[in-house]
Amino acid sequence: MLWFVKVSGATVARWRGGMWLGALALALTASSAVAGSDMGAAPPCIRVEFLLFAATLLGVALWHQHTLPVALTGLATIVAYKWAFVGFHAGAGWPGLVAHLADEWVILANLLGLLLGFALLARHFEDSGAPALLPRFLPDNWLGGLALLGLIFVLSSFLDNIAAALIGGTVAATVFRHRVHIGYLAAIVAASNAGGAGSVVGDTTTTMMWISGVAPWDVLHAYVAAGVAWLVFSVPAAIQQQRFAPIVPDAPLGLRLDRTRLAIVGGILLAAIATNVTINALFKEWADRFPFIGAAVWVAILFAARWRQPEWRLLPEALKGSLFLLSLVLCASLMPVETLPAASWMTALILGFVSAVFDNIPLTSLALEQGGFDWGMLAYAVGFGGSMIWFGSSAGVALSNLYPEARSVGAWLRHGWYIALAYVLGFAALLLTLGWHPHLPAT
Repeated sequence: MLWFVKVSGATVARWRGGMWLGALALALTASSAVAGSDMGAAPPCIRVEFLLFAATLLGVALWHQHTLPVALTGLATIVAYKWAFVGFHAGAGWPGLVAHLADEWVILANLLGLLLGFALLARHFEDSGAPALLPRFLPDNWLGGLALLGLIFVLSSFLDNIAAALIGGTVAATVFRHRVHIGYLAAIVAASNAGGAGSVVGDTTTTMMWISGVAPWDVLHAYVAAGVAWLVFSVPAAIQQQRFAPIVPDAPLGLRLDRTRLAIVGGILLAAIATNVTINALFKEWADRFPFIGAAVWVAILFAARWRQPEWRLLPEALKGSLFLLSLVLCASLMPVETLPAASWMTALILGFVSAVFDNIPLTSLALEQGGFDWGMLAYAVGFGGSMIWFGSSAGVALSNLYPEARSVGAWLRHGWYIALAYVLGFAALLLTLGWHPHLPAT
């Protein structure tokens, strides 16, 4: 099929950014295919699945206005190829596909429940009036934007990073009068991912490590890297946002806080955290059998509807963004990534870049099976690395439901350039101060 577009400066910039991303995606995903080969042996051919996945990511980069159709087309193509030629991990044909989906459905259902539920939660928070009151407490200059990024970092340490990003995006819409720079949106996602990197309840990947037997204190030192990274990206992002749209100096007069809605927000978050902690602490064997966390969020939402109705009209648009992320997660799970390079700090560094285009959940699972990683360094790499591109983390996808303009990969890379720099400098700070301390396999 031929695609005809009207060429403009912005279009050319998107194409260049997309071509760069496609080349990067192909190189990074292909590296996983050859990782298991001996260095002295001739590398095997790149598997077709990697090429199809790279083409899907390239399509997302080029046509960010049509991300869902592109992702679904890529998923259908990969499934059709594996069906016709190579089979699935669990076997060929219908039995292999059904078995694969049976292995993945809990992760997918939890993500869907969290993304949709937190979209309603974010609107509850906005309608409570709390974001509009924040100008009374935030500085009136670029330090206000910096303080907001710090607040998101702290929130994400004990909340899911999706919730922290959505709360941050909701507050930003209020204090910047709905004029939020795309670079600052990238910084919000980066702050949420950085804050969750050292906490086993702050990110899906660290929770996976906890479930697999990694002690919470074995990922805590990820905050050394995350803290340095936050300093690197937050200052230019706050200054960039202040120049684009200054922070509102004062809260509106006569504003009243809806304490009931605020209590609902707290109740939904508490339900998610309590369920996560309870399941992981007492019923680990059930964690991969049912989407308990996503279900808990929706039970809390429906229970609270008797006092305040959520804005159900938000769900169709949120569903589109959620299906996009789930499509990429499924694509990633279908990749033939049976081995990783030998565990080392260099491997962890590379995995951070891979996580920008390759879902970090299967990457983390593979690393846990292999063992021998410094879990804190790996948690930072796969957690924060996804911030470099908007669809590299679930927090980025969730935020793009509030800000559709964030779905331009070229604009994200161009205006959020400091995210990649922050990732490298944060990683270097952790390596140089605490070094590489691998652990035995967690499983």
